[in-house]
Amino acid sequence: MPELKRLHPGHAPAVLAFERANRTYFAASVSDRGDDYFDQFTDGYNALLAEQEAGSCAFYVLVAEDGSVLGRFNLYDLEDGTARLGYRVAERVAGRGVATATVRELCRIATARHGLRTLRAATSHENAASRKVLTKAGFVPVGPATPADLGGKSGTWYQHDLRP
Repeated sequence: MPELKRLHPGHAPAVLAFERANRTYFAASVSDRGDDYFDQFTDGYNALLAEQEAGSCAFYVLVAEDGSVLGRFNLYDLEDGTARLGYRVAERVAGRGVATATVRELCRIATARHGLRTLRAATSHENAASRKVLTKAGFVPVGPATPADLGGKSGTWYQHDLRP
């Protein structure tokens, strides 16, 4: 059974393997991270851990029984009871409800562990799978997302008012 875990230094090799294995798949629906992301992975990963330690973000990985990463689920800009949600799941588990179930779990964690009341997420018009995940997880559209919000694409902001 996959488990949602808070990101820690030991996850780095599995996260890098996940990003490499799914790079082409992700680039079909979201902006590609670029070669620099992979070339400077360790520095970027350590920066994420520092942001998490500072309390401005909370990063999670969905870990399979074999230790591989099946997805990343992140809470950004935690402030005044609100955060932005970002996520991506491996192609090998896409379309099986994994993202929806994990976003729902992260919503519970966001309230219980981080004291959040509202989550927001933006997705592009082309990313039907992400729109479906957000809707099934209780998010509702609240307005347009600009190309600046979505790495050059237009889309929609979604919001979920969490229950304590």
